[in-house]
Amino acid sequence: MPASAGCHTRPGIQPERPRLALAPGGGAWQRRLAAVGEWLRTHAGLIRVLQWGVVLVYAVLLVVPAVLPLPERTAHVWSNVTIAAEFAFWGIWWPFVLLSMVLFGRLWCGVLCPEGTLTEWAAKRGRGLGVPHWMRWKGWPFTAFVCTTVYGQMVSVYQYPKAALVVLGGSTVAAVVVGYLYTRGKRAWCRYLCPVNGVFALLAKLAPMHYRTDETTWKRSLALEAASRPTISVHRVKPRAVDCAPMLDLRHMHGEGTCHMCGRCSGHHDAIALQWRSPAQGVVEGAATEATAWQTALIVFGLLGVAIGAFHWSVSPWFVDVKQALATWLVDRDILWPLADNAPWWLLTHYPDQNDVFTWLDGGLLLAYIGGTALLWGGVTLLLLALAVRLAGPWQVQRLHHLAQALIPLAGIGVFLGLSAITLTLLRGEGVLLHWANSARLALLLAASGWSLWLAVRILRHWGLRSGRVARALLPVLLALAWIGSAWGWLFWWW
Repeated sequence: MPASAGCHTRPGIQPERPRLALAPGGGAWQRRLAAVGEWLRTHAGLIRVLQWGVVLVYAVLLVVPAVLPLPERTAHVWSNVTIAAEFAFWGIWWPFVLLSMVLFGRLWCGVLCPEGTLTEWAAKRGRGLGVPHWMRWKGWPFTAFVCTTVYGQMVSVYQYPKAALVVLGGSTVAAVVVGYLYTRGKRAWCRYLCPVNGVFALLAKLAPMHYRTDETTWKRSLALEAASRPTISVHRVKPRAVDCAPMLDLRHMHGEGTCHMCGRCSGHHDAIALQWRSPAQGVVEGAATEATAWQTALIVFGLLGVAIGAFHWSVSPWFVDVKQALATWLVDRDILWPLADNAPWWLLTHYPDQNDVFTWLDGGLLLAYIGGTALLWGGVTLLLLALAVRLAGPWQVQRLHHLAQALIPLAGIGVFLGLSAITLTLLRGEGVLLHWANSARLALLLAASGWSLWLAVRILRHWGLRSGRVARALLPVLLALAWIGSAWGWLFWWW
């Protein structure tokens, strides 16, 4: 009988730990990965030290450049703290955090994220209030991502340390306040309000590993524990409580994007283990019932709309043409206030010494451009997905949300490429020219498009369609992939 069932053991003798539950057919590779999950659980102290080390690095990179003068144009990444911090944040940190979601799930969230560490720390010392109803609104992941992305463009968050301090630092302060007010030692901020929570949850569905609960083993463990209750033994071993920071239902957990991969629950009731899985499982199987309208909005109008507009506007000749035409029209009619550049730096970019100042017209056009791009690219994509659903059979809105999940790989690689463009710009400023960059971009876009197409085929087959209907429904999907690819074509090749 497993020790967790409460059997008698002699003093000083620890019962043998039962083998972790593995998926059917699990072999040596599954056991090795499960052992990694156990390592994370048993080395919690080391992970805490690592987390606070990341917090320290984060604070230095965020605060120190904001209090220093802006660098001269001749400064370099190896000689100036501000440029080094800019390269660390936007050239390395954020692009590869996104990539880590696809490779390892939300390991960053559970092990390294400074905001997660700080909000949990504050929650252990705070008021411990219950999570309010307003915080549970399902639209926060979409709303927070859009607002943060747009505001970051208004203040030029990628270029200026004070803007980064306001955007990133403001998010961190909010995380600490939410942690102090709500829950006792949990991560309510990460679960409900973090601006990138929704994006991370979507990308983590593609990861080839997840923590999975074997519900049969869980039930058996509970039954054995209940049967042992009449037996009195001071040496009885009880299952430990699990401090699940994002407050998940561990009994029914299948790792569909909300798990933070921290390892605290590994081995709980001998039913939870870190396991390999198909990269299609979270999208094809889990999303069949769990995909929502807000997730579709985040994919189609957020990652494939707002994010594209945010990367487009600063290099778009269309933006410049419209701005010049409107400015001329305003001057001809003696309407000059939109051309004023008196907005504060924390509202619109205002750095006269760098010859970088936004007028009210700039700010309004920026909002209009990003909004218009989101509606255009997102709207056409959504219409093509809806057409694919209709060609597949009778209309079902859940099928639309399910099929939209197939676009996650392409949406994710687009944001990665957009951020990596900042990396290349910074490297170019240091004299490092990567002539193969455009070829690599094209290869990544084609690979992500192929991945999305493969997921779409798997989803359509999951619906039980015959080959003819699958082929017919795939035509609009192919058009959607080409349409999305055209957005990056304009950015990287045609402008």
